[in-house]
Formats: sequence, C-alpha cells, structure tokens
Amino acid sequence: MDAFDLKGELARLYSRLRARMKADHGRHVSFGDLMTDRWERAGFLGFGEGSSCYDNVLVLGDVSVGSNTWIGPNVILDGAGGLSIGDFCSISSGVHIYTHHTVAWSTSMGEADYEHAPVTIGSGVYIGPQAVIQMGVTIGDGAVIGAMSFVNRDVAAGARIWGVPAREQG
Repeated sequence: MDAFDLKGELARLYSRLRARMKADHGRHVSFGDLMTDRWERAGFLGFGEGSSCYDNVLVLGDVSVGSNTWIGPNVILDGAGGLSIGDFCSISSGVHIYTHHTVAWSTSMGEADYEHAPVTIGSGVYIGPQAVIQMGVTIGDGAVIGAMSFVNRDVAAGARIWGVPAREQG
C-alpha cells in the first residue's frame, strides 16, 4: 500500500469514526481522540483506575493522578516540578497547570536556572475551563476553581474561588 492509498483509507476510517461519535454521543472530537481510548491512555500514563485523559492533553514530567479523575481536552499537565492530582477531580478543558517557569532563565539570557515548585491538588476538586494554576500551589479537597481563573496562591479545602488573580468568593 502506498502513501496515497493509506491516506484514502485513513480518510474513510475518520469519516466512519466521526459519524459514529456524532450519532452515539452528539459530539465531534479530534482525530487523535477518535483513534484512542481515554481510559487506556490514562492507564498507560499510570493514572488511577477509572481516570480518563484525552489524547490531546500535554503531559510533561512527574504527573500523578488518582482514581476516577477526568482530564478534559486541551489541558496542559506540567509535572517538571512534580504534580499530584487526587481522586474524583474534574480538570476542565483548556486548564493549564504549571510546576516550572523560565522567567529567570530568559531574563538572565540563560545564566539562571529554570524555577520549579510542585503543585498538589486534593480530591474532589473541580477546576473550571481555561483556569491556570501556577507552580507551588496546593489546592485542598473539595475546592472549586472558577472558569478562566489565575490561581497563584494556596486554596483551602472547600473554598470557592475565581478571578484574576483568583480569590475566595462569598
């Protein structure tokens, strides 16, 4: 089979898979997500039983995820400084969780090192779409982080926070 034939076969397979996804679940996902199993991928990454992770999630370094946690599409899990996520969490689409940055390295023209600090997310945590979690943050069990929030300090268990920067709301 030459490359042209393979391309045609893949196009036909893509058509069938996306039609099935639309019929069965009323959604359209990327080619990679049509071709992979979110639960198998999570298992391959060593995440806990029942957890799922879309194919288009970027996973870097040391990332630990508990059981029954959902990692949505287009998420960045930066574990360069160590990242731990508990059980029964929802990490919504587009969330970025960082455990390192290159500010000092860039501004020193490469003379300074990258900076690292671990992030710990407890169990039963909901992180809304497009939220950004900065390195060194700990989020307690049962916390809720609102959509598009920037979290640059620790969050107490059960807290409800949102905003830029994120603050607890009444």
